[in-house]
Order: sequence, then structure tokens, then C-alpha cells
Amino acid sequence: QVQLVESGGGLVQAGGSLRLSCAFSGRTFSSYAMAWFRQAPGKGREFVADISWGGESTYYSDSVKGRFTISRDNAKNTVYLQMNSLKPEDTAVYLCAACDSYRDVSIRPTYWGQGTRVTVSS
Repeated sequence: QVQLVESGGGLVQAGGSLRLSCAFSGRTFSSYAMAWFRQAPGKGREFVADISWGGESTYYSDSVKGRFTISRDNAKNTVYLQMNSLKPEDTAVYLCAACDSYRDVSIRPTYWGQGTRVTVSS
């Protein structure tokens, strides 16, 4: 069974940066596409970014494009989300997700982490 554990969330001022990490275990990491989602208070879950098995392909939502960067280290079984130029509207719980299909990871991931909270103050 795949387990995903996020870390790196916290409180940051607008314009600041944070780097989220998601540690993967239980299966072969390089066989899974990975994604980040977020859920703001009182809102539904929103796709943020995804990355293919080897990292060759990435895709971002329009709301974070140019500010966030997704990456992965297959030797460390970890996926990252570097978040720069943070805005108060980026405040949310950020969740890591995994799927063996890159086509499906942004739509219906198989596995989810518990999330890490990011709060951006104005």
C-alpha cells in the first residue's frame, strides 16, 4: 500500500516562499506520476501541479503557473513543490497524490496524503 506524507507547510508573509515535500513509500516511486492539490477553507479540492514518472513532463494550473515548481527525486522517493511569490489566496491545505497513470493523476489519483497547511498572511 502506498503511503504519502507531506511536510514543509507553515505561516509565511505574502511574497515569501515555501518548499513542500511529500515522502512516498510502499511501492516503486518511479512507477507513479505525482501531483499536488490544495483545499482552501470552505472550498473544494483544486489541482495545483503534476509531474510524470521520470520528471520529464509537468503541468500547472493557471493560478500557480510561473510561481510554483514541481519536481521529484526518484532516488529519495520524494516529490517537491517550490512555492514562490506566495499570495494570501494560496492559503490552503496542500495534499500530495499518486497514480500509476500520468493521464489520470490530475483527475482521479489513486493515493492521497493527509496534507500540510500553508497560511499566507497579507
